[in-house]
Amino acid sequence: MARFEANVGEHFSNEVMATLAPCMARKPRHDTTRHVATARMMVPIKRRIIMARRRARYPGNAIDTDPVIRLWLLRILIALGGHREFVRSHGFNNDALAEILGLGHWIDPSPNDFDLKAVQGELRQLHQKAEKQWAKAPLPAFLCSNVRRLSELVGLSPTDCRILEFAVSIQNERLLDDTADWLGQLSSVKVFHALSVILDLPEPEIRASLSAQGILARSGLVSVDRSGTSTLRGKLDLLSDGFADLMATSEADPISLLRGTVSAAGAGQLRVEDYGHISPSLEILRPYLRHATTTGRRGVNIFLHGAPGTGKSQLARALADELGCELFEVASEDADGDPVNGERRLRAFRAAQSFFAQRRALIAFDEVEDVFNDGDSFFGRKSTAQVRKAWINRMLEENPVPTLWLSNSIRGLDPAFIRRFDMVFELPVPPKQQRERILRDNCGDLLDAGTLSRIADAEDLAPAVVAKAASVVRSIRDELGQAGAAVAFERLISNTLEAQGYRPLLQHDPSRLPAIYNPIFIHADADLSAVATGIINARAGRLCLYGPPGTGKTAYGRWLAQQLDAPLLVKRASDLMSPYVGENEQNIARAFRQAAQDGALLLIDEVDSFLQDRRGAQRGWEVSLVNEMLIQMESFPGVFIASTNLMDGLDQAALRRFDLKVKFDFLRPEQAWELLRRHCVQLDLPTPQPDLLSRVMRLGQLTPGDFAAALRQHRFRPLESPSALVSALEAECMVKDGAKRSIGFL
Repeated sequence: MARFEANVGEHFSNEVMATLAPCMARKPRHDTTRHVATARMMVPIKRRIIMARRRARYPGNAIDTDPVIRLWLLRILIALGGHREFVRSHGFNNDALAEILGLGHWIDPSPNDFDLKAVQGELRQLHQKAEKQWAKAPLPAFLCSNVRRLSELVGLSPTDCRILEFAVSIQNERLLDDTADWLGQLSSVKVFHALSVILDLPEPEIRASLSAQGILARSGLVSVDRSGTSTLRGKLDLLSDGFADLMATSEADPISLLRGTVSAAGAGQLRVEDYGHISPSLEILRPYLRHATTTGRRGVNIFLHGAPGTGKSQLARALADELGCELFEVASEDADGDPVNGERRLRAFRAAQSFFAQRRALIAFDEVEDVFNDGDSFFGRKSTAQVRKAWINRMLEENPVPTLWLSNSIRGLDPAFIRRFDMVFELPVPPKQQRERILRDNCGDLLDAGTLSRIADAEDLAPAVVAKAASVVRSIRDELGQAGAAVAFERLISNTLEAQGYRPLLQHDPSRLPAIYNPIFIHADADLSAVATGIINARAGRLCLYGPPGTGKTAYGRWLAQQLDAPLLVKRASDLMSPYVGENEQNIARAFRQAAQDGALLLIDEVDSFLQDRRGAQRGWEVSLVNEMLIQMESFPGVFIASTNLMDGLDQAALRRFDLKVKFDFLRPEQAWELLRRHCVQLDLPTPQPDLLSRVMRLGQLTPGDFAAALRQHRFRPLESPSALVSALEAECMVKDGAKRSIGFL
């Protein structure tokens, strides 16, 4: 009795305890009559306790369960045979269900009083009575109202509505779910039969409604999991985890029903005019989207790819704003911040297409990699798009709401999908001129003009990276001070670039020429000043500069860019080479495209890596690499310079593509002597005396690059005389092959 009392006190109300207290205070041991009377009093009290326990397991008032739910329960038990699991020889498998159905008087009798056949007979009578009374009973008001609104929105049939009501109810009603579990593991075929019985609808209609072509599936509201077997609830997939609760508890609008999967986009921070670097594509895209939204054109799909932070989402918002359209974004995370898998996102997308078909709207589907490329081919798993290939193809042909598909990379996308998009274009990192404007807008008050220009030289610097770094630094600017804020901004930018796999910020201007520079100090077999004049007039040309390292090939490219008043885009072999087959060609094409967009002079150093003689090629990709370079060279409208230290072995067809081939060689004696004199002036050293001339003449492989190396040494090992400078030049020449050869006449 003490254990019973403690158990009651732990779990149940003061009211029940108050009822028990008088009975428990008595001492029935010496009074048999009182003991019997107390025992009789305890029966209803015990039943109340038991019911309290059941209500704790099944929230809500069981007696208030909707009649239609009770009818479905009885159909599962009687028509589908669930009673075999529900009614056992000595009692019920679920007392709460027995209470709801009106069998509470059979709960917890003495073992000898439970009559299995009588219970089964009463259960059948309850079923017959329910069929007469509740066959047309309505469901809860919120659920009915929301189903009716969805029916008007997407065109649901009466059968569709009934299935949707049941799918929502089995998610929300614990007893309905538990009772359906007694049907066991169901195949798709058995699901159709079970729903036909439970909803009292013809099975062919159930099959048609839940087919892949049915509105329920196409809208993403309800679909049948056709893989393997599961419980009835497990086989019926709803739009999202929170969808059932929203349908049953509030008057919901379409956007709220898609909560956690699709959301209205926020205000954009950029305008379409900020994307001038892709104006050729926008000149097609803008009128096409305008036509589609005006005429209701179906199957409009745009695939936009580019590195993270290049502004793809902002472009979608800017386009929607310009067109006067609502923009809805398919979420990649749910309300709790957990990732949403590709299958679930596709279902949300389908629903959005149905929900917003009658609105002037656009849909943005960001991070499509989890749909089109989420499989692991090594282990044989297919992407969501591959598994749902037929539906994807049909959707790309028929979707009523124009859609912008956004991706960080097009790599791995099946070409069969690519050809089904109306437009496919890349959103690259903005050109330097625009990067400078973005930097001025975000942190012009943090950086001086020189630093700003140097940071803008980072070719992989995306707008989002700038905005984030500026936001961080500005929040702690008062603590850092002006100088500290500038340093912090550079460090954040550099760290982010490096983390993304790009080159960190350079601490000097890569396009800056030496303080002492003039083409007259370059030993070339062409008049470089005259070449520059011709290039300036034509604004186009293809030059091949070849010769030993340090002879001034790259410096001449920098100087020529300055004469053209054009940006300089330098690409080295390490920038373009990739271990992935086919990506080298893509990198080459991207470099030429970037230079064309920026109006830049393109200089590719170590071009011999890409123009090896195809006659000696042993692998197919070596041939395709040369072919790609030749194609890009011929189609490039600007100034292109290729430099190499290894002229021998270049493809002969490639050499014919160059307008001019210029050989750069070691300095002539008079050039070397004049450079020495000018560097002495720069370093504030005395004028070199004639006795040094013979030493300079013996430097057979002296280049302008050797002077640059000596100047770098001067920063930490000061050169105190012209003789010391010549010694430094001698040391640079001694490490070269063939350094004993003289360049002079002595």
